[in-house]
Amino acid sequence: MNAIEVKHITKRYKDITALEDVSVTFQFGKIYGLLGRNGAGKSTLINIMANRIFADSGEILIDGAPARENMEIQGKLFCMSEADLYDRDLKVSEHFQWTNRFHDHFDRDKAFAMAQKFGLNVKKPFKALSKGYQSIFKLIVALSLNVPYVVFDEPVLGLDANHRELFYNLLLKEFEGGERTLILATHLIEEVANIIEEVVVIDEGKILLQENVETLLDKGYSVSGLAQEVDEYCQGKHVIGCDGLGNLKVAYVLGEKSALPAKSNLQLAAMNLQKLFVKLTEKGGHENA
Repeated sequence: MNAIEVKHITKRYKDITALEDVSVTFQFGKIYGLLGRNGAGKSTLINIMANRIFADSGEILIDGAPARENMEIQGKLFCMSEADLYDRDLKVSEHFQWTNRFHDHFDRDKAFAMAQKFGLNVKKPFKALSKGYQSIFKLIVALSLNVPYVVFDEPVLGLDANHRELFYNLLLKEFEGGERTLILATHLIEEVANIIEEVVVIDEGKILLQENVETLLDKGYSVSGLAQEVDEYCQGKHVIGCDGLGNLKVAYVLGEKSALPAKSNLQLAAMNLQKLFVKLTEKGGHENA
């Protein structure tokens, strides 16, 4: 099976459980959104996938082979990290040269071309770059590696609107140019909603759901009106959250819509991915009417 398979991964730090029995599959040839609030466990999972840290239990398979301390298999995966893992004194151009030496599938010409598009000064050392340009440098390295699986951990941290737009355009161009799996780990849901094909939501170290974005949005909707009428309509439905003001109420529901009662004043509306994510992960959510 061509995929990254995460099987029953648990990771604890003393009395803190960062990941608890996490199982998820990233199939080859898709763009995924790994969505979670800050501290949800996204970076911990990515670091385990990249062999930077090890799980307490469970395993990760890449194309059916164990990934732990397996250099041949790890060569199929590159994880762009939110943390700075580069020599701060080396110039950007020198980083490109060293990356080219250590990674057989690094396209140095593509990296320099992207640097020009972003306006990245390749003569500057990493430490002299702004936070935004440090992120751009890391994005360029990830985009210039022709490997089957690429993970971006909070990829647009510090980027302005123009650079974010350029990144998303280059990302789609790279995906169209050669089939691979791209995973965007982010809490900026609205920006990636139109890019990702499948969504994985992680919260407090657990996977809440994994589903095709289009299918998920077809299931999600809101119902609003007088609180009593909303509550009656939602009986037996999977309500993931509510908002209220006075005697008015909005309930957010996952599942098939049922017809409104005759002469009802209730209103049904579609729910976007951002709202769905917020309601799934906000504290006090997950209620069932």
